[in-house]
Amino acid sequence: MRAAVLYSAAGSLLLTTLAAAPADGAPGVPQAARLRGVEVAATRARASGIDFGTCPADQKAPDGLQCGTVTVPLDYAHPDGRQIRLTVSRVRATHKDPRNSKRKVPRQGALVFNPGGPGGSGMYFPLVGLLPEWKRIAAAYDLVGYAPRGVGRSAPLSCQDPKQFAGGPTQAPTHPSTAYKKKRIAQAKTYARGCAQRSGSALRYYNSLNNARDLDVLRAALGEDRLTFMGASYGTYFGAVYATLFPSHVRRMVLDSAVNPAPEQVWYRDNLDQSAAFEGRWADFRDWVARHDDVYGLGDTAEKVRRGYETARARLAARPAGGKVGPGQLQAAFLSAAYYDDYWPSRAEALSAYLKGDPGPLLRVAAPSPETAAEAENTSAVYTAVECNDAPWPTDWAVWDRDNTRLARRAPFETWENVWMNLPCAYWPAPRQRPVDVRTGPGELPPTLILAAERDAAAPYDGALEMHRRLADSVLVTERDAGTHGIAGGANPCVNAHLEAYLLQGRLPVRHASCAPHPEPRPGAPRKQALRDHLKGKADRT
Repeated sequence: MRAAVLYSAAGSLLLTTLAAAPADGAPGVPQAARLRGVEVAATRARASGIDFGTCPADQKAPDGLQCGTVTVPLDYAHPDGRQIRLTVSRVRATHKDPRNSKRKVPRQGALVFNPGGPGGSGMYFPLVGLLPEWKRIAAAYDLVGYAPRGVGRSAPLSCQDPKQFAGGPTQAPTHPSTAYKKKRIAQAKTYARGCAQRSGSALRYYNSLNNARDLDVLRAALGEDRLTFMGASYGTYFGAVYATLFPSHVRRMVLDSAVNPAPEQVWYRDNLDQSAAFEGRWADFRDWVARHDDVYGLGDTAEKVRRGYETARARLAARPAGGKVGPGQLQAAFLSAAYYDDYWPSRAEALSAYLKGDPGPLLRVAAPSPETAAEAENTSAVYTAVECNDAPWPTDWAVWDRDNTRLARRAPFETWENVWMNLPCAYWPAPRQRPVDVRTGPGELPPTLILAAERDAAAPYDGALEMHRRLADSVLVTERDAGTHGIAGGANPCVNAHLEAYLLQGRLPVRHASCAPHPEPRPGAPRKQALRDHLKGKADRT
C-alpha cells in the first residue's frame, strides 16, 4: 500500500496544528520585491560574467576543469545588501562527435547540473564528459556544475563540530525505547541550536526558493538567455520551483528521479513516503542476495538474509567492529544499497565475511572516514537548513512519535533513522515558509523531460507522477522494475537514448514512455557506477 494513502490523516493534522510562517525571510516583504531583486542580481551577473580559471589547489581538479564564482544576494528582497559567492565549474563543449570523428558538433550552450541532497555539490559534474554515456552531450554543451549556497566554498553552513558529527560507533534501534527517543530529541534540539548559533540571522535564507533564484542569476552570468538544466533528486524540486517562477527563462529541463512537489508533501510527508519505500527496496536487495546464496551463503530466502543482517546488528551492538562500526554504521552502509543496486555485491560480501569472522570488508564499506568528516557535516547542515526552512513541520513530538511508530511496524529498516535525520526541524529557530505551489499551465513552459525508476525508494515513483501532472507539456520516461536513484547517463541505454534525443534535438516521446530495467549486478562485479556518482555529486539523501 502506498504511504501517501497510509499517512493522509497525519498530513491533515500537520496542516492544522502548525501554521505556515511568512515565506522565505522577513515577514511583510512581497514576492514581487524578491523578483525585482533577482532581476537586479541577474543584470549585474550578466555584465560581469564568470571569470573561469584554474581551480583551487585543494580541489585537486584535473586539467580541463575550470572554476569561477558568481555573486548573489543573501536576501533577494535586498539585492544591494549582503552578497555571497557561489563556486562554479565548467568544461567547454568538445565539439567532437564520438560516432563520427570528422564531424564538428555545434555548441548548444551550457548545461547546468544539480545533484540534489539538499547539500550535494555538482563541482565535479563537468568531468562526466569523459564517460562514454556522456560524450555526445559533452560535444554539444559546456558542462557546468556548481556548489549551491551553503555547500562547500559557497558561503558554507555548519551546525556542529565535524569531529562530533562523524563519530562512531552508534546504535540504530528499529523500535527505540522511550529513553533512547528522549536522548535523540535532546540531540535534535542541540543540533538546531547549533545551526542558529553558527549562522545567525542568515540561516533563514538557505531554502529552495533562493536556490531557484540563484539558478537564474547563474544563467545570466553564463550569458544564457534561456537555461538548459538537469536536476537529480532534490534538484528536481527546486528545478520545478525555478520553472514555476521563471518559465520563460527555460530552454530545456531534465528532472531525474523526481521528488513529490505537492505543497502538502514538502517535506514531512515526503519523508514518511520515503521511509515506506525503502522497505521495498531493502526487500529487493535481500531477494537478490538469496538468489546468490551459492556465492554469499547468507540463505536462500529473503527472510534468511534478513536474519543474518539482524544477527550482525546484535553482534555490533555488543562489540563494534574495529571499535568504529556499530549498528548505525551498518545501517548506513546498507541504506546506500537501497539507493544504488551496484552496491549490492560489496554489501553482501561484507555481511557474509563479517558473519564468518572477517570484519575487514565491513570496515571498508562502513567505517567513518575522518578525512571526509567536514564535507559530511556541511552536507548535513545544508540538508537540514533547506528542508526545515522550506515548509511547516510538526512541532509536537507526539505527532512524529505516532506517525513513525505506526510506520515502523511495517517499514522498520529506515523509518527511525529518517526521523533522527529530520527531527531538528521540529525545533527549528528560523521562520518556515509556505511551500511553493509548483505548477505550470499548457504552453507556459517548454516541454520537460522527467525520468524515474519505478522502484526508486529515495524518490518514490508517485512523486514523478505528481511532477508530471503539475508541469504541463512534460513527458515521463519510466525505467520499469528498477530502483536506482538517478538514472540519467547511467546503465540503461534506453533511458540514455531519450536523454540524448531531448538534449541534442529537443525531441521527446509523444506520450509517457518506458524502458526495460537495466541488468541486475553480478556477484563480485566491481562498482562501475562509483565514478559516475562521484562526478555527479550524489548525496545519499533526498
